[in-house]
Parts: sequence; structure tokens; C-alpha cells
Amino acid sequence: MIIKKFQANTETEAILLAKEELGKDAIVMNIKTVSPKGIHKLFRKPLVEITAAVDENITYRNDKAKNVMPIQAVPQRKAMMPDIIYDEPMDSSGSRLTGDIPAASSAIELKLNNLQNLLEKQMMEKEKELQEKQDAKTLETNKNLACIQLIYNQLVSNEVDEKYANLIISEIEGTLKKDASMDNILASIYQKIILKLGQPKMISVEGATPKFIFFIGPTGVGKTTTIAKIASKFKVNEKLKVAFLTADTYRIAAVEQLRTYANILGIPLKVIYSDEEIRMAKQEFADYDLIFVDTAGRSHRSKEQRDDIESLINTIPEEEREIYLVLSATTKYLDLIKITEAYSEIINYNLIFTKLDETGTIGNLFNIRMLTEAPLSYATFGQNVPDDISRVDAQNIAKQLLRGQ
Repeated sequence: MIIKKFQANTETEAILLAKEELGKDAIVMNIKTVSPKGIHKLFRKPLVEITAAVDENITYRNDKAKNVMPIQAVPQRKAMMPDIIYDEPMDSSGSRLTGDIPAASSAIELKLNNLQNLLEKQMMEKEKELQEKQDAKTLETNKNLACIQLIYNQLVSNEVDEKYANLIISEIEGTLKKDASMDNILASIYQKIILKLGQPKMISVEGATPKFIFFIGPTGVGKTTTIAKIASKFKVNEKLKVAFLTADTYRIAAVEQLRTYANILGIPLKVIYSDEEIRMAKQEFADYDLIFVDTAGRSHRSKEQRDDIESLINTIPEEEREIYLVLSATTKYLDLIKITEAYSEIINYNLIFTKLDETGTIGNLFNIRMLTEAPLSYATFGQNVPDDISRVDAQNIAKQLLRGQ
């Protein structure tokens, strides 16, 4: 026996397909409605499926068959189905018998139904299992993406440059497991920021002394106050011999301000007007540990003024000096870029940021660190001397960049 299934939009169309394929001697074994699976159920209508059979000893017709067995007249059919009959037994003369379908035919139909139902059940369970796995995977992926996007937005809202925020995200994405939790994602980005910030470069008295500590930067950022804060800690806490030099002869107020601090701390102060005078000061303070040099706040746009600073710094050998570029955290990012690039043309420096108490975002600290690759060192957050200054804390900065306003 040859058994085949046919699907169509209607029962009649399915029967016609069976007739075309198997011929007029085909019998219908089963009729059922088949609903589309998965996403297709949203767009497709249910189909009618029939199971038809024909005795393989009987020539059946398909598209290529030329001979078709003649159709005998049959008694009234059990259903109005053109040219296809339900299976009814025949006697030895060929006449069809009336009555119920015999046990053998019913058994075949029952087996077919049971097998089909079993297979469909197994397929549905398999599809459901795969769908659940896919949904879980998709859900986890979407959660991860949402978490990363949230962190990215937080960095940008804290004024981290988009290119640096994207750099951090791209670097951690390659190391994250597919099922990484939000805690793991956040921890990875937190650690990445800390690594990018690096270890702060603090003033050191190691090596040859006296060591000259130059403070450079634009006017109004708080260089003089910052010098006093740092010098007081070495003088009072470390009991080191400290001296002040000021080359900021453009502002009388700056000289007087530093003189006031010098008197309070008991630190000698010398005003210098030329490169030769700084050489003389080196000899005068030869037995001192640290000499803090306050330079004039010059415009980063003026090459002549930058050249003056470079000449002053170069009077001291590289191994006997340290240079700190003092910047305000309140300065616009584009201006900070121009300032740091201008000073980078003349000298290598470390970074000090002032006025952190006057801004709600500290993304610029991270941006300038990434842009210049210069080490961070100190940060100030008020006018109190010797307080309101500390070493840059990379962990604290990372936390501030990742938290809300």
C-alpha cells in the first residue's frame, strides 16, 4: 500500500491533490487541521491535511502517468468527496459491502494517527525547548546590551568623551562571557577605568637634591594656592627643607600671595626675573630638599610665552626637576585640549586638577588623562591651606564616573 499526505487550504482542495497524485482508487485514511508553528501562526491560516492511500498493486496516476484504471460504480459514499472514497471492504465478486470499516483498516488508521500525534508532540516539545533556550539566550543578551548601554550613557552624562566611552565598552565586550551578569559587566568596566587612570605620580625627593618642582599652566587655575598646600605638607609633615621661587612677576598679587604663605610656613622666597637668576638660586638653596617654582600664567596661544617657560625649565637638568601642569576641572573640554596640546609641544608634564568642588562632573579628568597619557597626580577641592588637596584616587574617580548625578 502506498500512503501519502496532502495539505491544502480546504478539504476539497486536499482531496483533489490526492486524486491528481494517486488516482481515483485512492482512499482517505485520515483528515485533520494543521495549524502553523512558531512565528508563522501570525501570518498563515490553518491547513487541511488528509492521509490518502492506494494499493500498490493498482496502477495509480500522477503527473507522468498515462494509464488510469477505470472507476467502478460504488454505493453511496460516507462523505461528499469527489472521485475519492473511504475504505470499504469488497466481497469476492468485487461488490462493495456495507457496514462498518473492518478491524484491519481501523487498526491501520489508528496506528497512523498515533504515530503522527506522537511525532507532532515530540516536534512541539523540541521546538518549545529550543524556543525556551533561544528566548533565555536572547533575554540574557538583551539584558547585557541594556546594561552596557546604561553604563555607556552614564559615562557620557558625566562628560566622558564618547570615543573613550566606546573604547572602554569595546575592550570589555571581548572579555565578557555570554552569560555575564550585570555585576560582572559593571565590575569589568570599573576595573578598566581604574587601569586607564593609572597610578598617580607624586612629588618625590628621591635622587639628586635639591629637586626643582615647576608648576605651569594658564592663569586663574590656582597654581599659587596649590603650591602652598603641597609645600606645607612636606615642610610640616615630612620635616623637609623647602624653598619658594616665583617667576610670576606679571602679577604683583601673585608674588604677595606666595610671600604670605612663605611667612606663615617659615619658607624662604626668592623672586627671579631671568634664567641666570634661577641658576643662582640653585646655588643659594643647594642644601634644600625641594624648591617649588611658581611660573607666570601664560596664554597657551602665545608661542613666545611658551618659549619663555621652556627656557626657564631647561636651566635645570631633567633628572633634577619635575613639571606639573595645573588645570581647572571647570575649564571647558575643548579649551583643555588646546592647553594640554600647547604645553605638550615644549615639555613632558604630570597633571594636577583644581576646583573639583566647583563642578558636578569629572569626566574631563579622564578625558585629559587619555588624551595626553600624562600621569595624574594631585587634585584640589577648596581654598583651605594646607587642606583641600589629595592624591588622585583612581577608584574614587571610577565610582564617580559610573554613578548618577
